[in-house]
Amino acid sequence: MEFTQIKETCLYVQDLDRTAAFYTQVLDLPVIGQVAGRHVFFQVGSSVLLCFNAQKTRESKDLPPHFGQGQLHLAFECNAEEYEAWKEKLRQAEVPIEHEQTWPHARQSCYFRDPDQHLLEIVVPGIWEK
Repeated sequence: MEFTQIKETCLYVQDLDRTAAFYTQVLDLPVIGQVAGRHVFFQVGSSVLLCFNAQKTRESKDLPPHFGQGQLHLAFECNAEEYEAWKEKLRQAEVPIEHEQTWPHARQSCYFRDPDQHLLEIVVPGIWEK
């Protein structure tokens, strides 16, 4: 048996409206679920990014409580042909690129922050290939 992918991942955020604006306007992610004051969910390819108000999920009665804090990291993969366009989109949105990295086999990535200071990365395919 083996897993086929990570289906969803989550971030804990302070302001859900600010989060929704950033991920929809800057990263073009569609909202697929939202409960005011609790969460906003985004479609990312075949995966889902869950953004929660940590205090609300800590108080959850329907599902096991979960919460977190701190500056977390996740990476979005794009087609290699679109990588430079994504960097330009970040610049136009006045989102500073904090670091650019060249990985083995000349694979590129860039790091930037969301409004809650989570470290986000845009990567091209193949950075984990040997």
